[in-house]
Amino acid sequence: MDVGELLNYQPDRGAKRPRHQDGGATGGDDVRVKHQKTLSREMHRHREQLETEEESEEDSGHRNKILEKLMDQDEDDPEAEPVDESSVKKMILTFEKRSYKNQELRIKFPDNPEKFMESELDLNDIIQEMHVIATMPDCTICFSHVAIAVVDLLQELTDIDTLHESEEGAEVLIDALLEGQVVALLVQNMERLDESVKEEADGVYNTLAIIENMAEFRPGLCTEAAQQGLMQWLLKRIKAKMPFDANKLYCSEILAILLQNNDDTRELLGEMDGIDVLLQQLSVFKRHNPSTAEEQEMMENLFDALCSCLMLANNRDRFLKGEGLQLMNLMLREKKMSRTSALKVLDHGMIGPEGADNCHKFVDILGLRTIFPLFMKTPKKMKKTGTSEKEHEEHVCSIIASMLRNLKSQQRSRLLTKFTENDCEKVDRLMELYFKYLEAVQQADKRIEGEKHEMVRRGEILDDTMEDEFYLRRLDAGLFVLQLICYIMVEISNSGIAQLQQRVQQILNVRGGSVKVIRHIMREYAESIGDGKTEEFKEAERKRIMDLLDSF
Repeated sequence: MDVGELLNYQPDRGAKRPRHQDGGATGGDDVRVKHQKTLSREMHRHREQLETEEESEEDSGHRNKILEKLMDQDEDDPEAEPVDESSVKKMILTFEKRSYKNQELRIKFPDNPEKFMESELDLNDIIQEMHVIATMPDCTICFSHVAIAVVDLLQELTDIDTLHESEEGAEVLIDALLEGQVVALLVQNMERLDESVKEEADGVYNTLAIIENMAEFRPGLCTEAAQQGLMQWLLKRIKAKMPFDANKLYCSEILAILLQNNDDTRELLGEMDGIDVLLQQLSVFKRHNPSTAEEQEMMENLFDALCSCLMLANNRDRFLKGEGLQLMNLMLREKKMSRTSALKVLDHGMIGPEGADNCHKFVDILGLRTIFPLFMKTPKKMKKTGTSEKEHEEHVCSIIASMLRNLKSQQRSRLLTKFTENDCEKVDRLMELYFKYLEAVQQADKRIEGEKHEMVRRGEILDDTMEDEFYLRRLDAGLFVLQLICYIMVEISNSGIAQLQQRVQQILNVRGGSVKVIRHIMREYAESIGDGKTEEFKEAERKRIMDLLDSF
């Protein structure tokens, strides 16, 4: 482990962020710490200044002394004392003292490196001395002490509030850490730590905090971090037969972060059989609720990770082969806290043409018996899971819409037959939801139109950014659910089953509904469909929807 690279920087020391808490910024009283000045740059700058000035014999000797120390800093000391726990602790204490001194001088004389040059060299000397620890295989205890001290320093240094104090300096720091493959080093270190020892368990926790901070500051590093062994370590730690603790919770959170909006990490997890690991861990909550709020949070993190994975087509096949559909279907039937998230997973696994196999399998495992009761009546007890009524109805309608799009032959017939049961009661429920969300969207449209008129009156320009913002507000008000409902309505009306089409038209007439409104909603839906898909797919899907509308 290259301790020198990890310890090149030292943060402004303030109150540490407590474990299990989020706060605790480490800034001083309006002090600007210049992290962007690395040691090598300072040496180079100082040497250039010395070479361009007329120096006295004393100054010349001083310069030679500095250059000599720089030249010799990587050479081994043949008379070095043997390394034991006592000497390691002494090294750490010396390092901290020299770090503080260097930091104070840098703050006091930020633009005058001559003032802190000697402390810089002293600091570098002790860092070089600490290199020997990484080469001592029989010094595990000593090494763990140093490693934990390094991690603690890095955790403070990469605290997100500290990073944002100086964006430019933070960029330099992150670049330097990544260049030294810091994640790989941190993972290697975590593999050596014994979490049954509190100090070392804290070291693992702080290591995960470093990774979280870096990922938040620069999301693009998630792929590199995952490939440097982090993904494999997280999966191993999550499935380890250990009591639930803060570290397992943190692992689930980091995993969800790595997979968010990143196809590379999703593919990597799939290749590592990560889908099976997630399903195995989630199966615990099939018939039992999480025992604590923290365990519930971990469960939700694992569900989020699974949903992210299912955005990738290859992972949907792995989910299918790993009997993920069967597990989610059982969770829906058991009516535990996992039910809401299982519904979300099914939605992700069945949407789009890539979800066709999952749609057919869901019908085969009698999933229609599970999903339609949830369609007919929205569960009341959803507050504990933080899910709204709209979210539940959106996922259910999305699943039914996906099945109508993807199912063929016998499975499609079984789905359509469900809408005819009990005197078309499911069509009645569909139309009830249609008028509910139509009213919500119309109210949102009125508010938005009022805001637009006010903006025009003030002479403000309605640019594309504002229009996008207004559209997002309409979606949030229920437009997307309304679009799904209209799609289901149009699909069943074109199914060839006369009583379904007649029932839809009958309810529209009784309640003063308009076919023109439905067509307008579906045209808007067709224009926005296929985000992230090829132009060929988008055009084919639009044509399919417009053909359905022509027959509606």
